[in-house]
Amino acid sequence: MTTRQILFGVLLFSLLACALIYAVHLWLTRRSRGVYVPLQDISRGEGRSVRNLYRQWLQLAYRFCLHVPLVKGYVMRLRQRISVVHPYDEISLRLETMKLAAVITGTMGITALLLIWSNPTIGFIVLIMLACIVIHDLLIEMYVNRLERKLLIQSVELFSQVRHHYQQHGMVDEAIYEGAESAGPEIALHTHRIYHALVSKDPEEELEKYYESAPNRYLKAFAGISRLVMEFGDYARKKSSIYLLGLSGLTREIQLEILRRDKLDYLLKGLNVIALAPVFFAKPIERWARGNFPAMDQFYTSKLGFITKISIYVIIVVAYVLLQKLQQHRETDYRAGLDKPSWEERLCRIPMVRNLALIMAPRQGTPAFARLLRLLRESNTRLKLEWFVVRRLTLFTLAFALSLSTAVFLHVQARHQLLYAPVPEQQSLFGQMNEVQLQAAKRRAEQDRQWMEQLGMSPAVDQGQAEKLIEENGAQGMTQEQIKAAADRVLEKLRQFDGEYLKWWELVLAIAAGLIAYAFPLWMLYFHRKVRNMEMRHEVYQFMTVISILRGMERISVEGILEWLNRFAVIFKVPIQKCLLHYEHGAQLALTELKEDVWFPDFQRLVDKLLLAVDKVPIREVFDEDLDGEMAFSFEQRRQEYEALIDTKAGWGRMIGFAPMYALIFLYLVIPLIGMSFTQMSIYYEQIQRL
Repeated sequence: MTTRQILFGVLLFSLLACALIYAVHLWLTRRSRGVYVPLQDISRGEGRSVRNLYRQWLQLAYRFCLHVPLVKGYVMRLRQRISVVHPYDEISLRLETMKLAAVITGTMGITALLLIWSNPTIGFIVLIMLACIVIHDLLIEMYVNRLERKLLIQSVELFSQVRHHYQQHGMVDEAIYEGAESAGPEIALHTHRIYHALVSKDPEEELEKYYESAPNRYLKAFAGISRLVMEFGDYARKKSSIYLLGLSGLTREIQLEILRRDKLDYLLKGLNVIALAPVFFAKPIERWARGNFPAMDQFYTSKLGFITKISIYVIIVVAYVLLQKLQQHRETDYRAGLDKPSWEERLCRIPMVRNLALIMAPRQGTPAFARLLRLLRESNTRLKLEWFVVRRLTLFTLAFALSLSTAVFLHVQARHQLLYAPVPEQQSLFGQMNEVQLQAAKRRAEQDRQWMEQLGMSPAVDQGQAEKLIEENGAQGMTQEQIKAAADRVLEKLRQFDGEYLKWWELVLAIAAGLIAYAFPLWMLYFHRKVRNMEMRHEVYQFMTVISILRGMERISVEGILEWLNRFAVIFKVPIQKCLLHYEHGAQLALTELKEDVWFPDFQRLVDKLLLAVDKVPIREVFDEDLDGEMAFSFEQRRQEYEALIDTKAGWGRMIGFAPMYALIFLYLVIPLIGMSFTQMSIYYEQIQRL
């Protein structure tokens, strides 16, 4: 039985087993219906509902998964990812978690089995497993992104309802409550949580809890603005209340975000399918080329062919991952302090690893040490310096070991091909060997292997020794010219067999791959620092919105403004907290240290105004018309940045999306076919010259 038949049997058995388990569960549920379902529910048909049975089965599956060690971690990770966006109740959260887990794992499992069934090779199976791991996380991100977009659309409707009800009776809490009653189901859950936090005995503590789990900065700003107005009161400004102006600003922000997402999704639509399509066409193209051009067998079974095949699969996976990264909308969704303990931290607890990291890290007081610390701080990573060095060393070791293992495997594979690959009597560019020719080619390969073993697998054998051995052991019916051709073929195989060992330049390439992997985390830090610039600009804009409300309050002070900024802060939370701790020992010194701790220019200008407002100029005069101009400029600047970013992503997306198809056609078919054609033409030319 072949591997393909075994996998097909496993797939069929899995489907039958699932159907049988569901049937048994359905029968047991019906038997015990009188115990678990009330009589009135049965009379209404609730006990017999397929949906209710499905929900019960998902609840049982959730409880079962919590008792399986590895599955428990996977389910809890899904649950945490969903709960951040949508605060379901406990029962609904369990149902949504199990539905998402069942759909993603089931779909990817069946797809992986079908792909493996079409190409049951070890390398392809390993690649499919790695691709499943990568694509699995990306599918979860796609699901979460759809929830986030739905939440944004409902937020616009909510703010419109809150505005309407606030204009009716001028009460923030009542406006929020009435707006939640007519809002969408997803945003209504968040709105009710905000309402209960605002009317609780300790609004500050309850809002802090909500800030930690808020799905986006817009709802966090909405809750904070509502609390500000409830605490300090509303006042008219530019013929409108400050609360309504805040809602208008949030609405513009959300509408800009929705338009950005819609335009990006439209420009990148369909590229994911184009990027993944070569996975299904690689094996058919190889079969067609081998069937019509026998000389292509030499390429597909060689080291170069193996490297090309792996490279194409890697290009497919990388292109798909990059497309998903381009389509993700998490550039401005950074959450400080929410990272779990990293594997680098656990490795660093090993004394030998920690000592090695300290040796490889830059020395304290050197410019390299200062630059790396500044980069870690500006990219807002929670990694310490030694943890970052451990990450770089680990990636270097893995890349070096993987590259070296691949080189050794290719040499072993090449030696196996030299010994066991069928040897055709005459190379032909077109057509295909029939069964008789194929068997003769296999016998010829076996005879060559025997001659090579009798010659001791030594490349030092000369032409005369090889011809003498062939004459003595297998020259029945062979002419002198055929004996000479066989001796040449055996000597060439011996030479190639002896040359299949690890070369010094392959070791250098493995070291180079390790150095690239060693530098990769550093490159990612530079990238994250660039991405965080936009997040910092968003947070400074949010600070301006808060200050625009606080500046009209009679009792507000600079310390009070810092306390409110600390409640909204994510990226700048740590330096602001440090400033508040040192504020009592000197306001000027604390604000100066805050300005030095943060490198972002927009935030530094904000701190300069706070320094001016400490004891020289009233807060209302410091943050007057100039603040409104900065807010308008910041909004327009981010709008233009969004447009430029979308155009850039669209261009990169088209190039990345079609890269796997181009690689498959040219690297796997056109270029090898052209190379084989030139080789065959040279052979034909030599044969013509002999005539």
